[in-house]
Amino acid sequence: PRLQRVDGDTAPRPRQRPRWPAPPSAERREAAAAGAAEPAGPDGQRGECAAAVAERLGIKVEKSWGLGKIQIEIFEETAEAQLQEPTFITAYPTEVSPLARRNDDDPFVTDRFEFFVGGRELANGFSELNDAEDQADRFKAQVAAKEAGDDEAMHFDHDYIRALEYGLPPTAGEGIGIDRLVMLLTNSPSIRDVILFPHLRHE
Repeated sequence: PRLQRVDGDTAPRPRQRPRWPAPPSAERREAAAAGAAEPAGPDGQRGECAAAVAERLGIKVEKSWGLGKIQIEIFEETAEAQLQEPTFITAYPTEVSPLARRNDDDPFVTDRFEFFVGGRELANGFSELNDAEDQADRFKAQVAAKEAGDDEAMHFDHDYIRALEYGLPPTAGEGIGIDRLVMLLTNSPSIRDVILFPHLRHE
């Protein structure tokens, strides 16, 4: 990626790149209406193609993975480390964004971004999902993924669903990894070099 400059402004601006090629709009809308995580899973043509690419890269594709999960695994294996200049990656698949709001025009992806510098993710931000029913379905999918062996999947948060049922106004947020920012500023190769108690971190 290259930095974009705005006329009359000497400061370089991070380039924004959409992340995921989405399936046809009709499929996307039908899948969203049915509550599916993505319209073309591993059994579909796009999912099969993505799974084949992943396997050629040495990625073990689990049966429970949908197209969005396969896409992000391919991205992390091939592209993430190459993002040396400030880069925003946007429109993350709904499957891997359980707390983010679906995009109005494309339910396959969410209104979410991640910010990368030096081949590392420094920030994650998104519009909060404030639909209690949609959030409950996402949590159920996360529980199924955890039972299938995904250690990063979330649990079902009943208190959070109850709070959403009372109502949540349009909300967005961003989280910045301070430890990774310090790694960038100090040119440290390992996160253990910049945290206060590295002996508490796993190797």
